[in-house]
Amino acid sequence: MSESNTHTTTSTDEFIKGLWRENPVFVQVLGMCPVLAVSNTAENALAMGLATAFVLLMSNILVSILRSFIPKEVRIASYILIIATFVTITDYTIQAISVDLHKSLGAFISLIVVNCLILSRAEAFASKNNLGKSIMDALGMGVGFLFALFCLGAVREILGNGTFFGLQLFPDGFQAWIVMILPAGGFFTLAAWLLIFNLVQQRKEAS
Repeated sequence: MSESNTHTTTSTDEFIKGLWRENPVFVQVLGMCPVLAVSNTAENALAMGLATAFVLLMSNILVSILRSFIPKEVRIASYILIIATFVTITDYTIQAISVDLHKSLGAFISLIVVNCLILSRAEAFASKNNLGKSIMDALGMGVGFLFALFCLGAVREILGNGTFFGLQLFPDGFQAWIVMILPAGGFFTLAAWLLIFNLVQQRKEAS
């Protein structure tokens, strides 16, 4: 009974750490290329977040299962091959669902292969832990990345276009902040979210 409770607590902790304590964007500052490039709308941010989370989850599963069979000398090449396989599946799936969305995300779908977050979780965690922990780690980090990307995308679309998922939020007289949907807007929004996240962390630690 105690072993079951310990396992549940550990698995839950592995999930929660990716959402908050070790959030890949707001704490580890990983995957900045897609975070800044495709977070100009909530739809693009959500799609990229889901795509990255899927690749991360499937890669962690496969790496954890095969960890005893992959020679140490070729482990990085093997991980990249596994990641590239799921990125290809994701790329074709998005293209089949929506050609317009696929065009909006562009080359950044393929660049998931070199996302530091995915490769680091494969090397630092999945290759050293069992399947259950690897799944929870991938889910936590994936959802944490999705959450951060969506936060940026929502703010940039609302302020930059006056819309949310394409729906008009403000009257016709609303003056959109065009800078928010430009590359500079990505840096401004990320900086603001990092400030908010750190202030919340400091208050939590002080209480």
